[in-house]
Amino acid sequence: MTLRQELETEQVRHMDLQGYCLVESETSVRETLAHMRGAGGRTALITRDGELIGIFTERDVMRRVAGTPEMLDGPIDAVMTPRPITILPDTSAADALWLMDDHHFRNLPVIDRQGNILGDMTHAAIIQYLAARFPVEVLNRSARPDQYPSKPEGGD
Repeated sequence: MTLRQELETEQVRHMDLQGYCLVESETSVRETLAHMRGAGGRTALITRDGELIGIFTERDVMRRVAGTPEMLDGPIDAVMTPRPITILPDTSAADALWLMDDHHFRNLPVIDRQGNILGDMTHAAIIQYLAARFPVEVLNRSARPDQYPSKPEGGD
């Protein structure tokens, strides 16, 4: 199976959807950052009464908080991205990747049909999955595949 076929057939439920934390609405930005650090994640999924209402990422920290430190003591709701686009666990990895690429974001919350949060889909999760399945093709790919050495190594 090719890389493309693999992405088109594999569902996101089989990817690593970890690396996020859940934070309740109205939590301070400072507390949210502490939760993110503690979870080793780069993303906070913001909930209200168990329902996903927003997302807050490292990129949001840089764009909305870093220049205005007074925001640290304000509610996360003021700096989160509200009503994030989500996907279902049976979405193909290819569809998830295209959606992230089309909208220029790096995190895509995964929820089931009942609205339960199952995880956070990332580009890194797809790369990690493919690297495990196709280690030679993924990990040994040259940054410039059209570039060839002018002479063999060790040659005079």
